[in-house]
Amino acid sequence: MHEVDALILVGGGLVLLSILAGTLSSRIGAPLLLVFLLLGMLAGEDGPGGLLFSDFDLAYLIGTLALAVILFDGGLRTPFEAIRLAVWPALSLATLGVLVTAAIVAAGAVLLLDFSWPPALLLGAIVSSTDAAAVFLLLHQRGTELRRRLAATLEVESGANDPMAVFLTVGLAELIRAGGGDPWVLAGHFAQAMALGGGVGLIAGFALAQAISRLELAPGLYPVFCAAAALLTFGAAQSVGASGFLAVYLAGLVAGNQRLRARQLIRRFHDGAAWTAQIVMFVMLGLLVTPRALVPELGTGVVIALLLIFIARPLAALIALAPFRFSLEERLFVAWVGLRGAVSIYLAIVPVLWGLLDGQHYFQIAFVVVLSSLLLQGWSVPIVARWLGVEAIAAPEPDNADRVGLDLPAQLDRDFMVYHLREGAPALTRELVQLRLPHRARILAVLRDNAAVPLTAVGQLQAEDYVLTLAPPEQVFQLDRLFTPEARRWFGAEASLGLGFPFAADRSLGEVTAALGLEGIEADPTESLERYVTARLGERPLLGEHVPFGPVDLRVAGLADGRVARIVVDLEPRWGGRRLLGPLRRALRWLRR
Repeated sequence: MHEVDALILVGGGLVLLSILAGTLSSRIGAPLLLVFLLLGMLAGEDGPGGLLFSDFDLAYLIGTLALAVILFDGGLRTPFEAIRLAVWPALSLATLGVLVTAAIVAAGAVLLLDFSWPPALLLGAIVSSTDAAAVFLLLHQRGTELRRRLAATLEVESGANDPMAVFLTVGLAELIRAGGGDPWVLAGHFAQAMALGGGVGLIAGFALAQAISRLELAPGLYPVFCAAAALLTFGAAQSVGASGFLAVYLAGLVAGNQRLRARQLIRRFHDGAAWTAQIVMFVMLGLLVTPRALVPELGTGVVIALLLIFIARPLAALIALAPFRFSLEERLFVAWVGLRGAVSIYLAIVPVLWGLLDGQHYFQIAFVVVLSSLLLQGWSVPIVARWLGVEAIAAPEPDNADRVGLDLPAQLDRDFMVYHLREGAPALTRELVQLRLPHRARILAVLRDNAAVPLTAVGQLQAEDYVLTLAPPEQVFQLDRLFTPEARRWFGAEASLGLGFPFAADRSLGEVTAALGLEGIEADPTESLERYVTARLGERPLLGEHVPFGPVDLRVAGLADGRVARIVVDLEPRWGGRRLLGPLRRALRWLRR
């Protein structure tokens, strides 16, 4: 067999096996990215596959392209509302948090492992970036959804901390190779790269949105046009000394929040592209490592991993989030989900390419750190989310399988959706004329038994009907709640809040504590329930979200015009970590005094 044919055969087989192994891992609860990584190792030199792959230059190129694709897709899927809710805490985690993490890991390497400071700082930079995208993959794999502001913080951090870690790693590698340098020059280069990268990304995102809205292309070409524009943005930013990773993330963010032609095609294409990039990146990195070479570095790697997981990331998260109003449970969850992924292994290639002394050791140590993180944190993230009570009862908007959308020109400001009604959809319980549609939303037609039924003759909607609707984009979610069975997750939320005492949201905390006999809660008694809850969940909380209030939970039980209208005080919170966290909370209050 020709070498090229064999390469195609092996490459296609590995990707296919990764997807099939991923479906199996979701059933047994294994971290999906760990499966991809182990599959690459099994196919590699020391595994049954016996494939030889040691081209670090090619690996760095493929990893760079894959990371650019992943970040662009992350930007496309991040709504501006998430930025508004979490921009400052996320940026604090992505900058100060990364620096603190790198510094603590470096100090530990110097004190515990006899590293000198320059290599220790480089190692700290390599493992300083979290892979929050992997965290969300694990959460969604188990059906876990986080509180809105917490989820937005981790989501924005995932796009913002990679450029920081990349720049730190490359800059420190350059300083070591040059035998020293001025750290202030490095800081100046960093500020310049971030500023230029932000400017290039914003300009590229607006230009891409305008181009898509004006160009008349075959539908299948719009996603390809976006992908090419993303790579062009990355390359242009890198060529002028800017951060290409920040630029491509911002370009996706800006373009994804505009009215685009073929929007659903673009998002689905890039979702698939991001999945492919994740699989290729992890399998390739698994191929690149030689398990025999990991054995001498296991002790060092495990020490660094434990230092990172239990000391560096928690301290970095607590320091970075100190100015913001997050609960102790939320801070602890952010501290625990500092999952390391492909980015750390990708950055560990830099010392090898730069020709640094013992460059391979960085790669092997980073690989052990990532394996340890996936094994220890990857299995436990959903469990910790439930234990700390940071889950939201109401889930965010699903990628709805019962809705098919057709893209209309952007200037119409309308989306055309076709809903396939199934058993359990709330709309099946009432007559068509009784449905409470959002303002400006319209039902155009109902198809039943392959025939269009006049709206005046529809009567009550039936399962297997197709409902053709027209609505502004911001009202699609409300239609989903009406026409899909998944809406029970919202309509049933209030009923599933458990036993508790309802209060109007304008009641004060003092009135609530007096009515229920709650004592020892440190809070302003004149503050309203609405203000207390909104300050911790953001300005647009979801039905069913909850915040701790002393020994009880305050749950959002009613909304009016996007504002909290009713609160249920749950005397028996559904999570079990509060007793253990009580002493820690009291210790923190004592330290603040």
